Amino acid sequence: MIKINSQVWLPFVTAIALSVVAAYYSIIGLAQIFPGSFWPVVIMGSILEIAKLVTISWLYNNWSFAGKLLKTYFSIAVFLLMTITSMGIFGYLSKAHIDSTIVSGANTVQLRNIEAQEKIAKERLTYLLQRAGDPATATNRIDRQIQETQAEIKRITTEKLPLLAEENKLTAEIGPIKYVAELFFDKADPSFIDKAVRSVIITIIIVFDPLAILLLIAAQKTFKQTRKKKIITVEDGEEKIIEVDDDDDIVIQYDMEDINEVIPKSKITKLDGGSF
Repeated sequence: MIKINSQVWLPFVTAIALSVVAAYYSIIGLAQIFPGSFWPVVIMGSILEIAKLVTISWLYNNWSFAGKLLKTYFSIAVFLLMTITSMGIFGYLSKAHIDSTIVSGANTVQLRNIEAQEKIAKERLTYLLQRAGDPATATNRIDRQIQETQAEIKRITTEKLPLLAEENKLTAEIGPIKYVAELFFDKADPSFIDKAVRSVIITIIIVFDPLAILLLIAAQKTFKQTRKKKIITVEDGEEKIIEVDDDDDIVIQYDMEDINEVIPKSKITKLDGGSF
């Protein structure tokens, strides 16, 4: 029974976990790119992700035996599958950012509309107060208009408060990426947050799927090393250690005539270098 230590299972489990998460993001992202065929895309993406891992494993274990054409095609296929996975992850994370941007944008539009109405009402109130303060233009009708305008400003303020609270909440949610964006991009650029988000997503996809593939290869390499056993053999009077896989069959044959052979006296050397 082979004992598998943490040097094998930890990279292997991590590689599988990364692959599963990457596959989930990729498949959902691809399904969102082709919303008209959601389940066919999910099935296709799942099979392609499994095929990618199987191909990597087979290619690593049979690299020295596989033909040149087969190795070339498998390598290109794995690279393209990694690209597809990265595109799916990019699509998934981009949609998540776009969804939050749509909510924030809709709230901002409503808030600006309310603020515009509030500005107009305040300017009207200022005008009416000026007319009410002039004896030549002061009338009861002006007083009623002042009261109506004040009531309108109060109503607008009441409608504005929930929008302001939502705006503050959305600002807090995008606060981290906003601070990151300000480190690398000019705040005067209206799309500096979108550029920062794209940069973060690209960084994630660069290390996501490739890291899972490399960890899978590393786990298999370590597993091969743990399966090797050492055999001590004697050759030409010297002990030698040979490493072999557990699957290898080793047969050590002895020539009985050599074992029973009596060494001639003439081949025995004295301590001083002479012979008997």
